[in-house]
Amino acid sequence: MNEAKRATVYFDPDVHKALRLKAAVTERSISAMVNDAVRAALAEDADDLSAFEERIHEPTVDFDEFVTSLRRRGKL
Repeated sequence: MNEAKRATVYFDPDVHKALRLKAAVTERSISAMVNDAVRAALAEDADDLSAFEERIHEPTVDFDEFVTSLRRRGKL
């Protein structure tokens, strides 16, 4: 890791136990697993934000009207 920063994170005891066990089985550190999980979550957020930006000009559909139209067309 390049210039890793230290942070204190408090885990639920069961989550911490699961992390310790998985770290032992996979021969990886808890820090590496947490870093990977946070990176994946941030990447997913970035993908979601990109999708929102791509669809920003799409018309808004009212949920109630949409469900009513599905019922009217026999889809529900």
